[in-house]
Parts: sequence; structure tokens; C-alpha cells
Amino acid sequence: MPEVSIVLIEPLYEGNVGFAARVMKNFGFTRLVLVSPCTLGDEAIMRASHARDLLDGARRMTIDEVYRGFDFVVATTGEVSKSVCTPMRMPYYAPAEVREIVADIDGTVAVLFGRENWGLGNSELVRANLICTIPTSGIYPILNLSHAVGILCYELADLPRGTYPLAGQVEMDSLYRHLDSFLDRIDHPDFKRPNTMILLRRVFGRTKLTTREVSTLHGLMRRAEWHMEKKD
Repeated sequence: MPEVSIVLIEPLYEGNVGFAARVMKNFGFTRLVLVSPCTLGDEAIMRASHARDLLDGARRMTIDEVYRGFDFVVATTGEVSKSVCTPMRMPYYAPAEVREIVADIDGTVAVLFGRENWGLGNSELVRANLICTIPTSGIYPILNLSHAVGILCYELADLPRGTYPLAGQVEMDSLYRHLDSFLDRIDHPDFKRPNTMILLRRVFGRTKLTTREVSTLHGLMRRAEWHMEKKD
């Protein structure tokens, strides 16, 4: 069964952190991670109500530690790309679709929520395996942080047990470095490189590669590199 953690990135208001903990516990989630949060005091405790244990037990991590420490990272955003030519926030999935994607993961899953004023930045989104957005009304699309957490928790509650282990973040990072060097070998234009790497991360992120699959991709690229060297 996926081990889902809710990760709040630099939350600004302690009341929102308390409410987020409360709604997490409503749906059976107990793993709260805080990245550079505001000071948590009486208001956070009051808003959490019977979920104070989640506040007290919350892990403090950096964003780099989150990406290194979890097998699969879902980044939430209210702003999505309008064209496939700008892949930073695309493709994106609704919470119910995210459930279907992560349901068979036997590993750790982090669901990231950004700051109340401007969400997650591109440097945080680019490393995610999957982009999620909540389909709100255009009349008033901005959700409170704790409401967004509640919607994702509702959709991800009672997930079935996973069936296979994913490749870990270290293995995926190694694959992305190999892909990047492979682009050098095939003279991929430098000006296309950033978007190409983002697209590759999105493709491989949502396919949930296993260790064996990552190894096979390395092998295919090494074989291609061997043939290129032979021709040289």
C-alpha cells in the first residue's frame, strides 16, 4: 500500500497547518511533513483539535530532502500550462486520476502543497513525478490550503495495497543524468534541452518505472553509445 505523506511547503499561516492536520486525520492520514513552516503555536493547536499528535509528530525536511527521500512525488498547482509547448505544469491530473496512478505503488508517496500566496515555484515543480490540479470554478478558483489538502486526502483515502516496488529517487536521478548526457551524444540542441528534460521527467514520472525498467533503459542507451563510439 502506498505510504502517503502530506508535505506543506513554507505554509504562511499556522491556522492552515492546524486545519490541514485535522482534515488529514479525518481521512486516516498521519504523515505530515513541513518545509520551513511558520511558527506553530496556540492557533495551530486549536485548529488541529484532536489531530495535535500530527503536529507534534510532523517531520521537518528541506525540499531537497523531500525529493531524495520519497519514491514518488505529486506536486499540486492551481496554475496549469495552456500548451504542450510549455510542459512545466503539464500534463496535469485531477485528484481522482492521481488516485488511479498511485494506487499500485508499493513505496512512499509525497503530495506537495505550496505557499498560500503563490504556491509552488518552477524549481519545485520541475522535479515532480506528477502534476495535480483541482478543477475549481473559474468564478473563484483559489482554494484554502487546508481545503486543498482535504480534497486530495478524500480521493487518496483507503488505497489498495501496492503490487510492486518503484525505482527509488537515486535510481531515477541517475537515469535523468544518463539521459542528459545521451542528449549531448546525439547533439541535441542546447536551447531545447530544458524543455526536453522536463518532458522526459513527466513521461517517466507518470509511468512509475520499476528498478528493472530503469536498468533496461540504461542498457539501451549504453548499447546505442557503444555503437556510436564504434562508428567514430
